Amino acid sequence: MFKFCPLASGSKGNAIYVGTGETKLLIDAGISFKALGEKLGEIDVDIGEIDAILVTHEHGDHIRGLEKTANKLGIPVFANSETAKAAIGEMRERPRFKIFSTGEAFEYGEMEIHPFSVQHDTLDPVAFTIRFGEIKIGVCADLGFVTTLVRAHLLECDYLYIEANHEPSMVYACNRPMVYKQRVLGRQGHLSNDACADLVREIDHEGLKHVYLAHLSSECNNPELAVKRVKERAGREISVSIAYQEKVSQIITES
Repeated sequence: MFKFCPLASGSKGNAIYVGTGETKLLIDAGISFKALGEKLGEIDVDIGEIDAILVTHEHGDHIRGLEKTANKLGIPVFANSETAKAAIGEMRERPRFKIFSTGEAFEYGEMEIHPFSVQHDTLDPVAFTIRFGEIKIGVCADLGFVTTLVRAHLLECDYLYIEANHEPSMVYACNRPMVYKQRVLGRQGHLSNDACADLVREIDHEGLKHVYLAHLSSECNNPELAVKRVKERAGREISVSIAYQEKVSQIITES
């Protein structure tokens, strides 16, 4: 049994569950241990069953619950060396880090995990593809620009978790400082709805079963608009849903 579900997605905290019968992983732990336990319970997973945590980068909304979760469960944390060093600097009790090299695939349990570089304003941010049997998922958020490398890694995915952070006109119109607007709109910031839609169109194929739109800004986007943008650009009818901040998202399962 394969299960894939975003537990929280956005600036208040991020966490994704990917699991099989034998291997159960979290990608990021940006919400509290208590919240993780509650959200996992909603999808019939006991937090005590989690085997490891993968970390994309060191921003607080991705590692806020990492220290307590990893240490309380006694599980390893997979990160590259720059991300691990940055995360450790914010911790009192260091978890058991296992260091991967960005760009090099590795295996854990039943899964093949491939971290690859993205452009974001942290030391060495990554996205992941994960393979289990014939299933391939792509988890790619917190990036300001879609590179050729990103497109190449996300080809032939069955399921995608892709950032659709903002609508540029809403960023320009919001009351945030100019430095915030420049960061969000820049190449090391976040993907717009149109950039997300273009990426999905470019890597779409008949085997793509579902797309989650992730990390939506509560101030500079809205779910209906994000979904509309992606569906308008797609060359065919595709299944799209929102990865929510405050609630567990649609669950993907395969036997």
